[in-house]
Amino acid sequence: MKKLSVMVMAGVMALGMVGCGSTAAEAPAESTVPAAESTAAETTESTAEAQTETADAQTEAGRQFVVGFDAEFPPYGYKDDSGEYVGFDLDLAQEVCDRLGWTLVKQPIDWDAKDMELNSGAIDCIWNGFTMTGREDEYTFSKPYVDNSIVYVVRADSDIQTEADLAGKHVITQAGSSALSALQDESKADVVNSFASLDEIADYNTAFMNLEAGTNDAIAVDIGVAQYQLTTKADKFRMLEEPLSTEQYAIGFKKGNEELRDQVQATLDEMAEDGTLAEIAAKYKDYNLDQMLCLGK
Repeated sequence: MKKLSVMVMAGVMALGMVGCGSTAAEAPAESTVPAAESTAAETTESTAEAQTETADAQTEAGRQFVVGFDAEFPPYGYKDDSGEYVGFDLDLAQEVCDRLGWTLVKQPIDWDAKDMELNSGAIDCIWNGFTMTGREDEYTFSKPYVDNSIVYVVRADSDIQTEADLAGKHVITQAGSSALSALQDESKADVVNSFASLDEIADYNTAFMNLEAGTNDAIAVDIGVAQYQLTTKADKFRMLEEPLSTEQYAIGFKKGNEELRDQVQATLDEMAEDGTLAEIAAKYKDYNLDQMLCLGK
């Protein structure tokens, strides 16, 4: 009997131990489920924050900065003999990108389609001898950095000396250009009406070829472009003394994009202050760009 009682008691104790063991095992399991969920949530949140911070870092340092420019607008933007896109404005854009840690993308555009390119997001800005005068409400502009004039260029052997001599002549300019806008101003209505024709063309290189060939008698063009052509073909062309109009160049950003404009402007201001802007302009002194700078003066 004692032996049986001992066995019964041992069995009861064993069952009791199993029951306690089961309860003890289940309790931690119930408490660890919420902890695991909390840890997973925290991990997900941390990962999301890290991704956001990485994206922000890529935006600030490592972004692509797409500059839209006319590839036939020397000395501001053009293709050199090696096939590279070069020019004063592209040099400025490269220096800005170098300082900000951005990658410059040089994007040639059809000048007449510049607004579509900008508003669609295909380019970040228009930076290529871009006139802000008269367009102030259409874009978010940087500060002006170059003083520009629109001038007439004729053949070297032409008898045209003044704007009045253009009566009955065939004048050409670039479509969508500030030169065209100047000619379309009401103050120039009588002058333009005296022309035999006012033709528009896609680029100034072709305009100068037409002028040289005799297809047109004069070109209305930015003075920097005129000086570039006169430097390379002084025996072919000459510039009339009296300008058609005066204006200023600035960088054009999509309307409302102050954040990008401010980043670029702050860097340009630094370049003006430390002399880099003047150094870059000095490379183009043959076209008087060093004398045309207005930022920081």
